[in-house]
Amino acid sequence: MPEQRLKIYNGKIITPYRIIPNGTVLVSGETIAAVTEGVADFPGAVKVDAKGNYISPGFIDIHVHGGGGHDFMDGSEEAFLKIAETHARFGTTAMLPTTLTSEKEDLLQTLELYEQANKKNTSGAQFIGMHLEGPYFALNQRGAQDPRYIRNPDPVEYKEILARSSSIKRWSAAPELKGAIEFGRYVTSKGVLAAVAHTDAIYEEVLEAFENGYTLATHLYSAMSGVTRRNAFRYAGVIESAFLLDEMDVEIIADGVHLPAPLLKLVCKIKGPERTALITDAMRAAGMPEGESILGNLKNGLKVIVEDGVAKLPDRTSFAGSVATADRLVRTMIKMADVPLTDAIRMITSTPARIMRVADKKGSLAAGKDADILIFDEDVDIKMTMIKGRIVYEKA
Repeated sequence: MPEQRLKIYNGKIITPYRIIPNGTVLVSGETIAAVTEGVADFPGAVKVDAKGNYISPGFIDIHVHGGGGHDFMDGSEEAFLKIAETHARFGTTAMLPTTLTSEKEDLLQTLELYEQANKKNTSGAQFIGMHLEGPYFALNQRGAQDPRYIRNPDPVEYKEILARSSSIKRWSAAPELKGAIEFGRYVTSKGVLAAVAHTDAIYEEVLEAFENGYTLATHLYSAMSGVTRRNAFRYAGVIESAFLLDEMDVEIIADGVHLPAPLLKLVCKIKGPERTALITDAMRAAGMPEGESILGNLKNGLKVIVEDGVAKLPDRTSFAGSVATADRLVRTMIKMADVPLTDAIRMITSTPARIMRVADKKGSLAAGKDADILIFDEDVDIKMTMIKGRIVYEKA
């Protein structure tokens, strides 16, 4: 069969640095054939009229736990597939399914289900590897992670987990724990991105971690140390360290709730769009009506209430997870952080693509790259989602 050819025309094409006012994207099979100004001729192509809307690279979410009523740790293939379909409706074309702190057996089962679901995932956001969030965390910075499963890095355990699955592409841990530097070196040697998370580290510990592979700060400001005092002396925490280390990447939950406008602006001012990735960190209630929900797996997860666009503990003393979708992150950055559209898009396309080492195929609209393409309007309301040349969502 000949490859399907598509011509997406009459749209404003978003590149990492500019907007092409009236452009055309030509797609052949799973890849982009050309990006041009004006209307290009493409004989035999199916025409897709963008109707003056934006044509954008697909959004890449490198930290997401669930959506559509499902969590990646529910223990089913269906959960993986439904989460992928849910987030595709809101512009996510690629994602890193993310685990929660758990028993080793639950992690191994989730990794096995990832492999099975990945083969069947044809109508949702593409999986580009697993992100293990924990269980090697500082108990004091556990956030909504279950304290029963938090522990120090165990070489026997993490080497077995990595030997059992080649799908792990990222692993978040607290670098100050005993054995965490060796852990960082080992996972990095296996091609896995080490990230600093749920941590009480001070600058000297973060610097050593950075030198040993920890090049990303997981959900900056959330579950990590800032300036602390020990007796009379002040110490810079993880937040200040991430700002001081120019080459360290950061990700932020830009739902407009986890971080207020001044902090969003501060991150953009110091790290810039080239070092900042937007993440949903969404739990199962993303894309669902507000009300009661469960954080974590259905079997032994934590009951939460979703209101005001965020999940909270039932007593409302703390946030208990994000319910953001990718389109909301972009809107938040434009409206609350006053960043240009091109920068907001860069933070959820080319920057995460570079961080996860998939920029050769994803993250921007260029010939030869995967045809992961969105059409959306001025309010970032998604009109169409295309993944590798297949339209998986069109707004009625």
